[in-house]
Amino acid sequence: MTDQLSAADLPRTSEPTFRRIPVLLMLVTCQLMLVIDATVLNVALPHIQIDLGFTSTGLSWVVNAYILVFGCLLLLGGRAGDLFGRRRVFVAGVAVFTCASLAAGLVDSAAALVIARVVQAIGAAAAGPNALALITTTFTKEEDRHWSLAWFSAIASGGFPIGLIVGGLFTDWLSWRAAMFINVPIGLAIALLTPRLVPAPTRHAARLDLPGAITATGGVAALIFGLLRAAERGWSDGPTIAALGIGLVLVAAFLAIESRTGQPLMPLRVFADRDRAAAYVITFLMAMAMISTFFFLTQFLQNVLGWNALVTGFAFLPMALGLVVTSRLTARLLPRLGTKWLMVIGASLIAVGMVCLTQLSTDSGYLSGLLVPMLLLGMGIGFTFATANVAIMSTVEAQDAGAAGGVLQTMQEVGSSVGLAVLITVFGFATGHARVLPHGLLVDGMAVAFAGAAVFAACGIAAAFGIRHRQSADT
Repeated sequence: MTDQLSAADLPRTSEPTFRRIPVLLMLVTCQLMLVIDATVLNVALPHIQIDLGFTSTGLSWVVNAYILVFGCLLLLGGRAGDLFGRRRVFVAGVAVFTCASLAAGLVDSAAALVIARVVQAIGAAAAGPNALALITTTFTKEEDRHWSLAWFSAIASGGFPIGLIVGGLFTDWLSWRAAMFINVPIGLAIALLTPRLVPAPTRHAARLDLPGAITATGGVAALIFGLLRAAERGWSDGPTIAALGIGLVLVAAFLAIESRTGQPLMPLRVFADRDRAAAYVITFLMAMAMISTFFFLTQFLQNVLGWNALVTGFAFLPMALGLVVTSRLTARLLPRLGTKWLMVIGASLIAVGMVCLTQLSTDSGYLSGLLVPMLLLGMGIGFTFATANVAIMSTVEAQDAGAAGGVLQTMQEVGSSVGLAVLITVFGFATGHARVLPHGLLVDGMAVAFAGAAVFAACGIAAAFGIRHRQSADT
């Protein structure tokens, strides 16, 4: 396998706009679907437990199975697209995800649902990084690339709150199974349209970095599993310590392998650019901060305010709207302000939003305590993640676009897992690890966790100041 791309992989500057717009809509819709499925079942977990007979401890794996497998296979999925053809791997991933979604909606046992979620995640890990890479090679002009990546990032990031809204709608109006079935027509349409809209690269003889794939997949899986278990069992739990130790050893081995192999799974040169490396760090930190919003606020809305799944989902609508607004503003402001200041602004909005959430109490209402923080967090997510996507994907070499996209999404997944484990630990210390939490103690623990998330966001601000002041990522 050579690192040289075929003609179909090269920028298609002459492709008409009317051909590129459907490509963007299709790829953005796909990524939105993949991200939504990370949270769409959160608000439906009580209904799923009743329907399928999940135990209290096993119920979390309806969500965790998807997060774990998705996160640990992203690097492999991204590099596989670089080697075997991005369109081919993308379509295969969408097809697997679609079939698994149908199976998930039809299951009649707890074990079958977890297995279907695992297969969903395998397909998502193949489709996600290559959707991002296909945008990079389709939109070649700086302005077009900026707005397309901004839209892709903002809509994809908005999948988390949108997933809660969709999950609430289907759970209350139809069934949690409908949230799985809706993926089927969307996935089929994407799988059928992709060969018609996206040019196919010439097939090359490829050799995958198997040692790197094994150590990366095993290392990331062990780390995410350890962090998820730490969130449930604590940091002193034996299997937690063992999983984290194994994960660190495997990741170290992976980095050593990548520095020596000729066709690495993750080319270390993607970190050579200072701004790109900083954008990866900021992505990781912001994912750590934002996971607390969905986890703790869902509990606040349902347990403290007493809202049902439908209303809880719609409570996150201001956050989604903030993302839509900033998706349009980012492309316009990036040439004027540059990546540095847009990331500083975005991280600062997230930090301020988290500080506002530390003031929640049992007497807080939605309008008085949550609306403004929701808007701030949504706008902050949009500015930060959209700008990070541009900083990372606009300057990467075309042959490494899939790998760079895989690293980006891995940073988001692992950052979310790290943040969840750390903030749940902080929450546990703040509440004295009490088994029964009165509303006052529950809210006090959340306030401390939100303060921890604000610290993560502040670290992101500091990292953003390390970016060179350039008018855009491409100049």
